[in-house]
Amino acid sequence: MTFTAAAESYDRFMGRYSSQLAAQMADLAGVDAGQRVVDVGSGPGALTGELVQRLGASAVSAIDPAEQFMAALRDRYPGVDARVGPAEDLPFPDRIFDAALAQLVVHFMADPLQGLREMARVTRDDGVVVACVWDYAGGRTPLAPFWNAARELDPDVDDESELAGTREGHLGELFLSIGLREVEETALPVRVEHETFEEWWEPFTFGVGPAGAYLSRVDAERQAAIREGALAALGEPFALDARAWAARGVV
Repeated sequence: MTFTAAAESYDRFMGRYSSQLAAQMADLAGVDAGQRVVDVGSGPGALTGELVQRLGASAVSAIDPAEQFMAALRDRYPGVDARVGPAEDLPFPDRIFDAALAQLVVHFMADPLQGLREMARVTRDDGVVVACVWDYAGGRTPLAPFWNAARELDPDVDDESELAGTREGHLGELFLSIGLREVEETALPVRVEHETFEEWWEPFTFGVGPAGAYLSRVDAERQAAIREGALAALGEPFALDARAWAARGVV
């Protein structure tokens, strides 16, 4: 899936949550000085920024199919090797990175297994591949109140819970199926406090990702019903506790 929203819209929609995952992902990958790494499906750079802080821009590559995200990333992190392209066909030679990381992107890959194979291909022997995806199947995501309200109106709504990596253990299964070894799985926690409901709700109206696309397709009456359903569930102020399933494998 390629996102069409502006980088700033994505930041307001997901950046406040994904930024809390970045250090946890880098720790899981064992990112340390002297390494060379790639951020696959980087978006505007929530994880890229953490990698640059640890390694320096010249040691970091990033790739995403959304041109506007990569333009923003280049502005934010000059010196990063930032490229536009899909995870399934990475424009890098074999075995050049110490680690390949994919934060909140495997479930959006057109072919998750091929995307992970490409991540393994560009990682050196004994290097690591790390990925994480929100726990959609368990309902522990920053978007869960939205999808819960939408499901009350449409029980058959596609709420992302059937996508790759969204249930416990599935990322590990994918890692093993492409031949990664010493596969480890864990959960990465995130907590974000919201002073007002509108602060959480407004970014859904920007059309970002499947949730934003769904909201833009339904009529104003259904939009209002989803909003009211989520407001009734959350109140204000409120805190959202989410988690991402993560996996680490050795090439």
